[in-house]
Amino acid sequence: MTKIILALMAVFIVFVTNTFAQENIKQKETLKPEFEVKVITSVESIISDGLGRSRLISANDKRDYKKFTSTQTEDDNSRNKSKRKDIRVKDFEETKLLNFYNVAGIRFQNIAANDAVISSKLTTMICEGWDLIFVTSAVESDSGEKDGNGIFITRYIFKRKLI
Repeated sequence: MTKIILALMAVFIVFVTNTFAQENIKQKETLKPEFEVKVITSVESIISDGLGRSRLISANDKRDYKKFTSTQTEDDNSRNKSKRKDIRVKDFEETKLLNFYNVAGIRFQNIAANDAVISSKLTTMICEGWDLIFVTSAVESDSGEKDGNGIFITRYIFKRKLI
């Protein structure tokens, strides 16, 4: 009798465990992200004589990185065959900024103007429920005696809770 009860309990435990496992799988399949992330990029020219272009860029289109990703292994080193035209975003917001330099040299008024425009964009995003979570910047400046070109790039990374 004890063996029968133990066998029934074992069957019951397997059944319950399997049921919960299947429910967890269903929940994972239907899980949706709680947050979305948005990246805003400022590109400010540090080309002398004011010849460069400076912009604040914000993509309106979304891309799924998985479509453009391949996994390299020892057995399979095939590459993702995505076309550049499929990755390229044509629906984006482009805000004009001023270049750091003009004909007379560095122009501090231009930097202040860019700060005001970027601040306006960041304030608007915060008002729209976005939280600024990270800022990173980099400079590519004058790669040689005769280059004279460069950019100052900053990425503002935001997140917001999905409704």
